[in-house]
Amino acid sequence: VQLVESGGGLVQPGGSLRLSCAASGFTFSSYRMSWYRQAPGKERELVANIIPVGASTNYADSVKGRFTISRDNAKNTVYLQMNSLKPEDTAVYYCNARYYWADWDQRTNYWGQGTQVTVSS
Repeated sequence: VQLVESGGGLVQPGGSLRLSCAASGFTFSSYRMSWYRQAPGKERELVANIIPVGASTNYADSVKGRFTISRDNAKNTVYLQMNSLKPEDTAVYYCNARYYWADWDQRTNYWGQGTQVTVSS
């Protein structure tokens, strides 16, 4: 199983970034995909998630209206479009995959290695 994030970097306040997470080694279309983030000295928090099929999504209040999560099941990839970035969005962003039909089972709960997003002028 692999989850490989890309697209992080340094951006000025008000700018945009698009994160990608390429998945392999499991049936992508059966997994809820999520983005989490962790800032220095803070706990990891959910940013957004998306169900296996369809358009149902969920966002943290702090990113609603600015971030958009999407997925391409044909490419086994999930995306996070981040607009109007703020310094407080600075964090390591992690991709997460959780088997939708047994989301309590830690054996099918996978994490990527993370990608750094820094918002600074």
